[in-house]
Amino acid sequence: MRILVVEDQPQIAGFIRSGLEENGFVVETCRTGEAGFEMATTESFDAMILDIMLPGRDGLSILRSLRERRVTLPIMLLTARNELNERVEGLNLGADDYLTKPFFVEELVARLQALLRRSSGIALNILQNGDLSLDLIKREAKRGDREIELSQREFALLEYLMRSPGRVYSRSQICEHVWNTHFDTGTNMVDVAVTRLRKKIEETGESKLIDTVRGVGYRMHEAP
Repeated sequence: MRILVVEDQPQIAGFIRSGLEENGFVVETCRTGEAGFEMATTESFDAMILDIMLPGRDGLSILRSLRERRVTLPIMLLTARNELNERVEGLNLGADDYLTKPFFVEELVARLQALLRRSSGIALNILQNGDLSLDLIKREAKRGDREIELSQREFALLEYLMRSPGRVYSRSQICEHVWNTHFDTGTNMVDVAVTRLRKKIEETGESKLIDTVRGVGYRMHEAP
């Protein structure tokens, strides 16, 4: 799942990014309210973590504008002030949850997962393509009744491909979204990762699910 983090303090933003990525989330960060609002209204995210105290446009102002535009993106507020009025105002403006600094990353992850379950419903957290299923909450992959053990990177790669069956992704797109880095054309890490993933989800006798598009990249075959 793709999470937008709007936090102006680099150390806190890095702490959040590391904790979420270790739990399989894809994270995009920005440091200003203006940039956060722009990204939330022009890009696709599964949830937003929004600091209230931001330079320029503050988090409550962003929250208010997003809800006025009927943006239903689940939003968790971060605040350094343990003030009841601020928390109440945020919830009344349409925030889905809040967390007061300092916090443990384990609590952040647990709250975020609960928020996503509430907002999406558990059924929407299961990606399905033919007999291949991916449970985004339990972090489980299955091919029919066969359980598949995946590394964190393999899980992220499979999720990325399964979100849009039939869509062709270039190697640079895959690298940017799964590794969160720009693709170095001198490496073959995407090809190696896809090969390993194929061995796990396409055992002998099972239909092929990942197609190679020569000269472009890969796509998840859309199963009937």
